[in-house]
Parts: sequence; structure tokens; C-alpha cells
Amino acid sequence: MNCEAWQSKLDAYADAELPLETMRSMAEHLSGCPACTAEIVQIMQLKRVTAAAGKRYTPAPELRARVRRQIAAKPTHPVWQWALGLALAAVAVVGLGLAIVLPSRTAARDRLIAGLVDRHVTALAGASPVDVVSSDRHTVKPWFAGKLAFTFNLPELAGSPFTLAGGRMVFVDGEPGAHLIYDIRKHHESVLIFQDRGEFARLLPSSEKAWRSRAFNVETWSAGGLRFFAISDAGPEDVSALAELLRKAN
Repeated sequence: MNCEAWQSKLDAYADAELPLETMRSMAEHLSGCPACTAEIVQIMQLKRVTAAAGKRYTPAPELRARVRRQIAAKPTHPVWQWALGLALAAVAVVGLGLAIVLPSRTAARDRLIAGLVDRHVTALAGASPVDVVSSDRHTVKPWFAGKLAFTFNLPELAGSPFTLAGGRMVFVDGEPGAHLIYDIRKHHESVLIFQDRGEFARLLPSSEKAWRSRAFNVETWSAGGLRFFAISDAGPEDVSALAELLRKAN
């Protein structure tokens, strides 16, 4: 079935609102159509951003009730009650500010991780997942020379279950990085490498950290001024194994 027949169903597919048989047919179509896959990724990104923007942080019910009681109460010492009211208001503002800052930072981190997972999915859905096709690290690494303002080492894979498929350039918020793709059994694993600055340094810990985003396992860490991400739908042990090889190489 051609792409035009699916255009009106993309939004419903992203919301899982299609009949089961149509969902399966759509998934089969997406597996062989890079154009529709790229569009569904954009739709999902827009839905996540819209949902995050629609969230509002409100004071707890207990705070509302306390403020109402204070307003209703007859003041016996106007000056002191006024000062106390200001103090309580200041505490409430600080508390509400923390409630807003902490969740928003967590939400920003989750959006960052989800966006990197989208890079992994989009690359694999394309007709050419990599721009330099080679299993030789000594061919792939030099390909990035002159394209990036940093360099990195790739691990020796002899004796491991991983095979290097190649690499490509990737950009996040205008920051260029290296996108490497490895194969392990029937799964693909992306390794993304950037300079550890900006949103990466602000939102992510420098030590090793593992996340689960949708159906993908993600592991990230920083070393030598670089930020590494390992992403795959393979098991967390496979993601950790490749991450360990990269940590040793760098």
C-alpha cells in the first residue's frame, strides 16, 4: 500500500487508536518506509513536547487551605500578622519554585534522552543508516577527522559479540557528534559521542547512569570531556557490555 493511504492514519497510530489489525499493517509499512517512519517520529516528538508544555504546577491543597484560614481569621495583632503573612508567602514561593525547577529539570532530561533515542530509531529506519560503512575501527574513526572538534577511541572488538557497522554525523541542538552503529546478534546498538557541555553537562551526571526510554535501554557517562550514550533495544546487559568496552578505550 502506498504512503498516501497511510497519511491520515499517522496521528491515530501514534496514539494507538487504530484497530489492532490496522496497527499491525501500519507497523509493517513503517518497517519498509523511511519517509513515513521519519514523519511518525516527528509526530511523537511534537506530542511529547506539547504534553510537557501543558503541565502546570499548583500549590498543594494544604497550602491553599492554610491561606484561606489566614485570610478568614480576624487579626488581633495587625502588624505581626502582616509580617507573618509575608514570611509564609515567601516560604510558599520558595517551595513552589523548587517544585517547578526540579520537575522541569527532570522533564528536560527525559526529553533529551527521548530525543537521542529518536536519533537511533530514525537512523536505523533510513535507507543508509551509516555514511561510512566499515567494520574496521581504523577506517571509521579517521572518517570523522575534520568534521568534529574532538577525537575519540574505538574499542577492539575481537572476542566480543559486537561488530562495528559504521558511522555517521549526528546533531543535537546544533552540537555535532559522532553516531556509531554496532551489531549484536539481531539487534543494533547506537553509540553517540559529543563534547560534554551545554545541556549534557547541566542535565546529566558525569558518572555512569542507565535509563529506560520507551522500549530502549540507554546508558550514558562522561570521560575526558566527552559525553557518551549507548542506546539499543537489546538487553541492558548488552548495552552495558559495549559501554564498558568504550570506557576502557577512552
